[in-house]
Amino acid sequence: MFDLFSDIFAARDNVLTRIDPRPKLVLALAAIMVVVLSRRMIIPGVTAVSCLMVMAGLRIPLKLILRRLVAPLSIVLVMVALHVLLVGHTPLGAVTIFKWRVVAYAEGLDQGLLLGLRVLGAVSVMLLLSSVTPAHRIFHALRFFHIPEEWVEVALLVYRYTFTLVGQTSDVAAAQKIRLGYSSFRRAMASIGLLAGTVMARSMDQAFRTHEAMVLRGYEGRLFFSNLPALTTRDRLLMYLGLCFLAGCYLLIEL
Repeated sequence: MFDLFSDIFAARDNVLTRIDPRPKLVLALAAIMVVVLSRRMIIPGVTAVSCLMVMAGLRIPLKLILRRLVAPLSIVLVMVALHVLLVGHTPLGAVTIFKWRVVAYAEGLDQGLLLGLRVLGAVSVMLLLSSVTPAHRIFHALRFFHIPEEWVEVALLVYRYTFTLVGQTSDVAAAQKIRLGYSSFRRAMASIGLLAGTVMARSMDQAFRTHEAMVLRGYEGRLFFSNLPALTTRDRLLMYLGLCFLAGCYLLIEL
């Protein structure tokens, strides 16, 4: 769990972590837009592979990358399967299960693969961004772009206390395992329900205690962010070149 939620690799010193977070955020959002708007598989596929190669070049463990891709990969598989079975008119093959005849369609396969690659491409961009930019710097950059203060404050607090919630969840689950709470399927279901209720109660208690602590420290309903310095010429040039590259790739391949 620590590996999945930690941004420890973003604290490393390398070429990408030294770049101001604002150009990286703009380029990441632009890349996601290009991936989502693409009508061919080339851009999403190349984007996903390129981001994964960059993360591998930054010496991020492959096992960690695969763990973080498990959830989106499961969504991709479901999307592809649904499109293959429900969309199209050109059959690729058929199989009979009991009395039902299940048909796979070529058009559904093409659309499913395109949507799946879009998901993987967008997720890969976000994984790369989170691997080279600490979360607090991303939140600071969002305030620079005039994202509403309330949204940024909520996101900041959610991110901060996600680790606390994960720690509490792992502690309760470990205590249940020691007491043979998962020794059978029936006991496992009961333990999972108890775990969910306990974590929910602790999260509410943590929310009240956190608010009280913030009020005691002078919180009056607003978190203040310091002003970011002006972008350097290098960062501006990098952002403009990146945007031109993305626009050129989209126009060349899609149009």
